[in-house]
Amino acid sequence: MAIVFITGSTDGLGRAAAQSLLDRGHRVVLHARSADRAAALGEFGSRAAGIALGNLGSAAETRRIAEQVNAIGRMDAIIHNAGVYSQPDRGATREGHAITLAVNTLAPYMLTALIERPARLVYLSSGLHRGGEGSLADLDWTKRPWDSGKAYAETKLHVVALAFALARRWPGVLSNAVDPGWVRTRMGGAGAPVDIDTGQQTQSWLAVSDDPEALVSGRYWHHLRQPEPAREATEPAFQDALIARLADLTGVPLP
Repeated sequence: MAIVFITGSTDGLGRAAAQSLLDRGHRVVLHARSADRAAALGEFGSRAAGIALGNLGSAAETRRIAEQVNAIGRMDAIIHNAGVYSQPDRGATREGHAITLAVNTLAPYMLTALIERPARLVYLSSGLHRGGEGSLADLDWTKRPWDSGKAYAETKLHVVALAFALARRWPGVLSNAVDPGWVRTRMGGAGAPVDIDTGQQTQSWLAVSDDPEALVSGRYWHHLRQPEPAREATEPAFQDALIARLADLTGVPLP
C-alpha cells in the first residue's frame, strides 16, 4: 500500500481523495491550514498517517510543511490539491506576493523542491489554464490591474507547465496534471455539474494505480482521459523560464 501526501485535504476534493485512498487501505498524510482545522477533522483525522500544519500563503509555513512531511518519511505520491480561486484583490502575503500566486503556484513549487522526491507527483489544474498564456511578463501582478479570473488561469497554467517540466527533469518520477472539472465543492458551488467522487477519481488513480495507463508522465488529464493542454505549457522554453522565475521569487532552487 502507498503513502500519499495531499495538500488542502480538510475539505473538498482533497478530503474526497484522501477518503477514497484511506478506504482502499492506503496511508494518507493530510494537510490542514491551522491546528483548529486539523482538530475539526475528528475521526477522519485519526485515520491519517499524519497531519502537516501550515498556511500555504506563507513561505515560512510552507517550508515547515515540507519539514513535517519529510519527518514522516518518503512519500510514494504527492497530490498538490490546495488552491484558491476568487480573490477580490491582489492581496499580499508577508513576502509581498499576490495571494493567488502564492497559494496556487509558489507553494506547490516550493513543496516540490523541498520535500524528498516521491515516485509520483500530481498537480491539480483547471480547464481554465488555457486562458493563462503570456503570464511570465508580470507573474506577480505588480504592474497590471488586478483580474481575479486571469490570475487564477495563469496559476493553473503554471502547474501544468511545472508538471511537464518535472517529467523532463526527473525521469524517475511520474509527474502529471489533472483538470478535475467544475466540481460541487465549497469552491465550485452547489450548481457545479461534476460530483465530488468523479472530481477526485483521476488524481487518486494517478497517485496509486498500477494500471499501465496510469504509469505515464508529462500528461494532462480530465476524468481519466487526456485532452490537449495549452500549447505554452508543453514548451520546454516556457517551462524552464517559469522555473527560473519561481526559483528567483522563492529563493528555493529546484533540484
